[in-house]
Parts: sequence; C-alpha cells; structure tokens
Amino acid sequence: MFQFAHAAQAAGPAAPAVAPEPWEPRIVALICNWCTYAGADMAGTTRRVYPAAVRPIRVPCTGRIDPLLVVKAFDQGADGVVVSGCHPGDCHYVQGNLVARRRFTALRALLEFLGVDPRRLHFAWVSASEGVKWAQLVEDVTAAVREAGPFQGWGGAGKAHRPSVSLPAVAPTPRAAPSPEEQQAVAEHLRQLAGTLLEEGQVSAVIGYTAGSLPGQMVPAFATRREEAAALGWSERCHNNLAVYLPRAQREWDRVAIVVKRCDATAVVGLLQENQVARERVVLIGVSCPGVRDDGGLALKCYPCDGEVPSICDWTVTPAGARKGAVPSGAKRAVAADPREALVAALESLPAEDRRAYWQDQFARCLRCYACRAVCPLCYCAVCVAEKNRPQWVPTGIDAEGNAAWNVTRALHLVGRCGGCDECARVCPADVRLDLLNRRLSREVEQRWGYRSGEDASAAPPLATFRPDDPQEFIR
Repeated sequence: MFQFAHAAQAAGPAAPAVAPEPWEPRIVALICNWCTYAGADMAGTTRRVYPAAVRPIRVPCTGRIDPLLVVKAFDQGADGVVVSGCHPGDCHYVQGNLVARRRFTALRALLEFLGVDPRRLHFAWVSASEGVKWAQLVEDVTAAVREAGPFQGWGGAGKAHRPSVSLPAVAPTPRAAPSPEEQQAVAEHLRQLAGTLLEEGQVSAVIGYTAGSLPGQMVPAFATRREEAAALGWSERCHNNLAVYLPRAQREWDRVAIVVKRCDATAVVGLLQENQVARERVVLIGVSCPGVRDDGGLALKCYPCDGEVPSICDWTVTPAGARKGAVPSGAKRAVAADPREALVAALESLPAEDRRAYWQDQFARCLRCYACRAVCPLCYCAVCVAEKNRPQWVPTGIDAEGNAAWNVTRALHLVGRCGGCDECARVCPADVRLDLLNRRLSREVEQRWGYRSGEDASAAPPLATFRPDDPQEFIR
C-alpha cells in the first residue's frame, strides 16, 4: 500500500532556526508495465528532465488497476494521482485499457461530484516510445497538483469551510394515494395466487409482504404452505426490495416465487446478469404499483415511474385480478420529473469546495452499521471489501477517512448495477443521501454508454464490456 510521511526534523535548544522547506506535491502514478513504464524509462535514458514529485507504481495492465487503488492513494496521503497505460489498440492483453477506460470514467465522475478537485486526478495514454510525452505529462500534472495545493484528506478541508447547503424543495406529489379498497383487492389476489402456486407444487416458497408489529407496517414474509400464504398482504408501505432474499432462497428451495414492484424487478435482472439466480427457478409476481409512501409522501423514486409490471414478470397482479404474463394494468398514473435529478443538479451547481463540504458532512453522520449493504440486492459478496484486511482497503475507524472510503467504495461497486430502488437511503439511520450518489453515477452510465440498469438480463454490465469509440475526452 501507499504510505507517505513528512521528514522528521530534529529539535533542540541549540539548533538554529531552519526555514521550512517549500511544499512539494506527492503524486502517485499507477502505470502499465509494458508501455508507460517503458516510456518513463525512455525519458530517463534520453536524459529528459522533469519534476521528481511522481512515485511510479508499475502494474501489469491498466485493466488490473482497481479504482480503489486511486481512493487508497488519496487516503494514504497522496496529493494527486496519475493513471497511464497503452494507447487503445496497443494493449498487450488486447483490451485491458479499454475496460479500464470505463472504470475511470465512472471514478472521475464520482470524485468530481464529491468535490475532489479535478486537477488532482489525471489519465493518459503513453507508449513505450513516448518518453517526451511522459516527461511533459509529469511536468503538467505536477504543476496542476501544485496549483491545487495539499490534499487535506477526506475530512480535512471541510472543517474550516462549512457552508450551509440547502437542497431545493421537492415538487408536490404527482398523484394521490390508492384507495384502501384497491390495496385490499391487490392483497386478496396476491394471497389467492400464492396459495395456488404452493398448493399445486409450482413453487416451494413465496416471498412477499405481511403486516408488521407497528400500525400500517409491512415486512417481508416467507410462505411455504397455503395457510401461510393467507397472511400475505399489500399496501403502499411495501417498501422492501425482496430481491435481496432471492439468492439465499434459491439455495434453500428448489423453485421460489417472489413479489416484485417495478424497481425490485430491476434488481432481479441484475442478479440474473451476474449469475446469482437461475431464471428457471424463480417465478416473478409483478404488482402494478401505484408507488410506495411513508408519512404520506410519495417516495422520490416513484415520481417518474408509472408502476407498470416489466416484461420479465411471469404474473401480473392488479386490483382487477391476477393474470399470467406481464399485462398492462390500464391504470393511468400521473408521473413527474425525477426529483433526485433536480437535487443532483443543485449539488453540481455548487463550487467544488461547497460540494465537498456537503459530502463530508453527510459522511460524518455514517455509523458504519452497513444497513445499506445488508438491504442491497446487489451486495452479495461472501466477504465484503470493508472486512478484508490483507490489505486493509477500507479503514475500520468511524471517522472522516474510514467513512469516506466506505461510501466511495460502495458507490463505485454499484456503478452500472444500481437499479434505483433507494433502499440504501431509506434504511440509513443517519439519513445519508446515498440515493443521490447512486443517481449521479446512473446518469453518467446512461449518458456515456446508453445503458440503464435492470432492463435487459442478456446485456453485459457496462463495466464488463466496452466500445472502441467510448468517449475519452479526459484522457491525454
């Protein structure tokens, strides 16, 4: 791992006063073994003179550079980071640099949204023969980082710079809540369908909702007999994304039925793409959803959603009954612009320092309870990176560095995978706006590569593929 330390100075009563040495930036360069490293060597053998602020770290291929290495470099005291490798078409592993290009597109967007000065992060293609380009790159990067000044750490700058950032008010709810009669009708049809599937042996279990211990509360429920299916229900309080239970349920039962809203179905698609569930062993019961609510307000994710059942579903349940396949409900629900986009735009309009201070305040609340991880269907790793200690990727302390590293890491791991169910933000006891991080990165993926999570189970995830003409305006 990276480690920087300032030189210790001997102190004593007889020691003469020594003027402090001028500050020089500390820059980590993660460079490809075959091209950029050879280009740096070429610069040396041809006696090119350039600043000594860069610490080169040789890696086999830029395709093997995890974005977490960049996060870790800043965490360990780097003031800037350079990532450099072979030109497109010249990769010694054929396409490693093209895959890396997408990863670092997402990383750059995330760090800018968090308020990290873009002058601190640089990307370049440098071939083995481009010693002159390497020398010029180091000069330019050193000048840019020197201009940006010392990196104060994930929690440092905001202490003296705490603006009062107020996000704009959310637009009024675009539609009224469904009537109790509608909700009761959906619940009754769900119970009948679940009971039939269990009784006929089509499934071994049904994952749905039932009334909780608090008034109006709905909680996840598992029914394995028709009698248990009679306790299933439906209401506007059915928040939970039940897809989080699906991988484990398939390990326990042969065939499982699961109740899904439109946003839940996107998570199921993600699990199918990543081979975490078998499609032939799951029955998707889609509910025509008028939107979920809490404290009388429509969830932000529901504003632009018409609640229709996606085509992947095997059954459709509406107040009129249960029908085979994905069937339009006929309901004409008013929709509105996604208010999360307005909130993201408001943050993007702020100066970088204000944006950084906002996110520092957000991350400072984090309790590291990992509720966001527990509730996310796409966080299924047997051992989370936050719990790996060889090396220690994420600091364990509940402090500025540890909290920022965790939240940045989590956001990066969901790039191109998050379906926008916003369960992470809903369950967060500290009200950290994780939904805005996810929404900003989802927009980046949509705009850059035309990909929307959860729409096509046969599509390759965006960070697992590339196009030769992917945008790269930020790479030298």
